[in-house]
Amino acid sequence: MNVQAHAFRPHRWLRNPHVQSVLASSGVRRFFFRHRRALVDGAAVEHILDCGDGVRLQGFHTRQTALPQPRALAILLHGWEGSAQSTYVLNTGARLLAEGCDVFRLNFRDHGDTHHLNREMFHSCRIDEVVGAVQAVAALFPARPLLVGGYSLGGNFALRVALRARKAGVDLAWVFAVCPPVSPAAAMHAIEAAPAIYEYYFMKKWRGSLQRKQALFPQADLFTRAELRGNMRELTRRMVVRHTGFGTLENYLDGYSLAGATLAALDVPATILTAADDPIIPVADFHELQLPTTSELVIVPHGGHCGFIRDASLSSWAEDFLLERLHAHLGGRT
Repeated sequence: MNVQAHAFRPHRWLRNPHVQSVLASSGVRRFFFRHRRALVDGAAVEHILDCGDGVRLQGFHTRQTALPQPRALAILLHGWEGSAQSTYVLNTGARLLAEGCDVFRLNFRDHGDTHHLNREMFHSCRIDEVVGAVQAVAALFPARPLLVGGYSLGGNFALRVALRARKAGVDLAWVFAVCPPVSPAAAMHAIEAAPAIYEYYFMKKWRGSLQRKQALFPQADLFTRAELRGNMRELTRRMVVRHTGFGTLENYLDGYSLAGATLAALDVPATILTAADDPIIPVADFHELQLPTTSELVIVPHGGHCGFIRDASLSSWAEDFLLERLHAHLGGRT
């Protein structure tokens, strides 16, 4: 494992982790970079992927126009209750397009406008269908090498996809993860201990998603009104008991944990980036990871959760860092 300390020095007023975290997906930042949304979305083609076992997932493919031939195909994964339209996904996608990479933005089950595609609801242990989606994308598009990367929960999924890629017949050249939850149990505790705005933000989006799912499948008994009013821990517990085979909340959280030696068998070159001051993903979990020599872990002092905003331009240092690592793994742009 290569543990690095890169020099990311945000402006003084941006060294507060909560400012970083809120700005990361703020409407102001979406407005600042609306031209990037146009670049990525304007030429995007929707695909409904057959992911196996009757599961269908939606994604959007955008071809690069910077080079005669693409340098790579990058599959981007969003965070919990985000989507293929999330600011960080669009911004990273735009930067990759400019560097000559084709981009495929995947929506997880019940994210974006996809609640109608599958009867059963989303949960974070549905890794098989995401691996199936990556297999489907690889079969549809010949551009190689193939990359997978994600932010927050998307980063957790990306690393789990990489663990299963070889067995699934998918040849990955590189995987990256930005602020991935390592121990979901510790992340839940951190959200509960953080300022209330974090749990409010996630719960508002999750409740809205569950209500939309219930309206589309009225014959399914998802949650009672009283259950929907519960906090994150209690609603997650009810989801696990009623709609999964894990039995307990603890078993479910362990089901998508990356802690300890989980990633030791990773045979795909990997880059993990996080911030020591991330308010909802404890940095201590990263120090306890057992990673192979082909993986690099980069921890910077500031950045919040998926922020890494450098100055008043609201640009993200994380995008520059990822492009630097892209060049290192694929060679300089031709």
